[in-house]
Amino acid sequence: MRTVLLLKEIYRDAFRNIGHYLVKHYFKVFAWFSFVMFTVVLYAFIYRVVTGFPFD
Repeated sequence: MRTVLLLKEIYRDAFRNIGHYLVKHYFKVFAWFSFVMFTVVLYAFIYRVVTGFPFD
């Protein structure tokens, strides 16, 4: 009986912490994605400025 209670406790803790794990990694991936997109936009803007694109 004690083994069953121990297994139940282990699984309950594992599924309780999975939400925190997913959220933490989601925001890490989102932050890197945002940084890469910002870099692409900055590169495109600098490229347009250097090549003389008319911003009318």
